[in-house]
Amino acid sequence: MTLAKLGVVVLDCPDPRALAAFYAEVLGGTVEGDGDWVDLKVTDGQSLAFQAAPGHVPPKWPAPDASQQFHLDLTVDDMDAAEKGVLALGARPLDTADRSRGWRVYADPAGHPFCLCSN
Repeated sequence: MTLAKLGVVVLDCPDPRALAAFYAEVLGGTVEGDGDWVDLKVTDGQSLAFQAAPGHVPPKWPAPDASQQFHLDLTVDDMDAAEKGVLALGARPLDTADRSRGWRVYADPAGHPFCLCSN
């Protein structure tokens, strides 16, 4: 028996609409809302929400003395093409040097870490 269902994953950020637009370009879907709360309705996956946090401080990565809190693993068919795309949209590489691994780590425009993972 479950007690609850996962409704949505919410990311704090300084500009909810801008960060939702970034993830809409990466994942597809529709951006809904304005102001302090914006939803991204992803067609083939879990929806995301973005909440205004004026004092938002992005997590440090890697930081053995501080937790990153969470990160998103995004599965891709073509790692190099996906990397090129997320960098063009404003992501920053955090850990991408080892090309033999099945994953690479980036930060979104608000500083949240996410991974591109080979399908």
